[in-house]
Amino acid sequence: MQKQVVVAENAPKAIGPYSAGVKIGNFVYTAGQLGIDPQAGGFVDGGIEAQTRQALKNLRAVLEAAGSSLENVVKTTVFLRDLNDFAAMNGVYAEFFTENFPARSAVQVARLPLDAAVEIEAVAVIGE
Repeated sequence: MQKQVVVAENAPKAIGPYSAGVKIGNFVYTAGQLGIDPQAGGFVDGGIEAQTRQALKNLRAVLEAAGSSLENVVKTTVFLRDLNDFAAMNGVYAEFFTENFPARSAVQVARLPLDAAVEIEAVAVIGE
């Protein structure tokens, strides 16, 4: 099996030497997605909820570019600048994952790239 780099036109460009996603076999592994508007190039306004919503939209764009979807996510990791934002993040997260929930870890970190409030990465199956 060879890995295949995923290029997502509807997600923000990488801010370093990494790929938005990598496909190998029937899986896709995504890089962490921030709450950056891919057209404007900056963070969306509205705090943790808006950044979470945009991060998940960006994640969806990467997954779709890989031939997968949010419905096929088996694991997510959520990195939070402040764990006190967990409830607000979780409320938005529940808008995107409504049943057959993926496994998830959520942790507070000292700092995120570009001083983001949240970063979300995923592992998903490709296909049904």
